[in-house]
Amino acid sequence: QVQLKESGGGSVQTGGSLRLACATSHHSTQTRCMAWFRQPPEKAREGVATRTPSNKQIQYADSVKGRFTVSQDHAKSTMYLQMENLKPEDTGVYYCAAASSSWPCEFKSDYIYWGQGTQVTVSS
Repeated sequence: QVQLKESGGGSVQTGGSLRLACATSHHSTQTRCMAWFRQPPEKAREGVATRTPSNKQIQYADSVKGRFTVSQDHAKSTMYLQMENLKPEDTGVYYCAAASSSWPCEFKSDYIYWGQGTQVTVSS
């Protein structure tokens, strides 16, 4: 069983920055697909960024490319999401997720472990 816990959410103004952290309970997340998702108000959960362990590539949603960056601190078993130049449309609950294995990593259905989420609110 993998446990995930997000932190770092908050309220910022347009153009502001936040760094989310996802603390994991198991070092095996280094060899699993890991991802950040978000759920805007009254909308479906959507992918923000996914990390494929085999090639360490990170895929970003078009809406966040150039503004969001995923990083990992393996010593702390923690994954981060650095968010810059935030926009009101970035508002939502952000979730960290881990898949059952190292592939596939592309779809929400690939992920079976989820954190409780952290709220990000961007005001104009």
